Amino acid sequence: MTIRRLSFFLVLLGLLTVGLLGLGRKQMMTESPAVPSSAPVSAAPVNQAPDRTDALLTLVNAAHPLPDHWQPDLTVVENGHQVDRRCAAALEAMLADCRAAGLSPVVCSSYRSPEKQAALYNNLVEKLCRRGSSPAQAAQDAAGEVAVPGTSEHQLGLAVDIVDASYQLLDHDQAHTAVQQWLLEHCWEYGFILRYPTDKQAVTGIIYEPWHYRYVGRDHAKAIQAAGLCLEEYLR
Repeated sequence: MTIRRLSFFLVLLGLLTVGLLGLGRKQMMTESPAVPSSAPVSAAPVNQAPDRTDALLTLVNAAHPLPDHWQPDLTVVENGHQVDRRCAAALEAMLADCRAAGLSPVVCSSYRSPEKQAALYNNLVEKLCRRGSSPAQAAQDAAGEVAVPGTSEHQLGLAVDIVDASYQLLDHDQAHTAVQQWLLEHCWEYGFILRYPTDKQAVTGIIYEPWHYRYVGRDHAKAIQAAGLCLEEYLR
């Protein structure tokens, strides 16, 4: 009898334990419904306006010339290129990690003095004139490829042009290189954005440049990347 009673109590205890576990699982499912791992994640909207007083967001384009007071704190990075000190460490880290991935990024343009920007712009105007454009038309067309002096991000010291060592032409095919594919995926992690995306020319006024990266800081870059915006749209 003692053995039978012990067996009965053990069976009863097992049933009670199973019941309690089942009730616990049901309650957990009710309070915290599971989300399939394959559920799509939508881009995060920009919920509040960015701080326009942040110097890293300084907008420079045809309608917003370089501020008169702007004085970049320049430092040398690689191959004699200069950038504003605020983006130097992030740029070096991005290039190092890109190389660690087996790729070969090359900085081909960085800070430009007013004189250098003027020379680049004027040279393109003259080139277009030699091809038959009127001076006025040449000046207008040149502005879509090389910013008018005083309206170039390169004068901020926060912008760099990066190309793949295996293909160093500044054209649309640059976007298909391994370096640009890596940068497009990872640049925001270091505070950079692709400044002139393929579908934003009507907003930026500049042709698609898959080599031109602008430093805005990691938080801003993350928000811009998530929302699929260009800098002009982000600042509105």
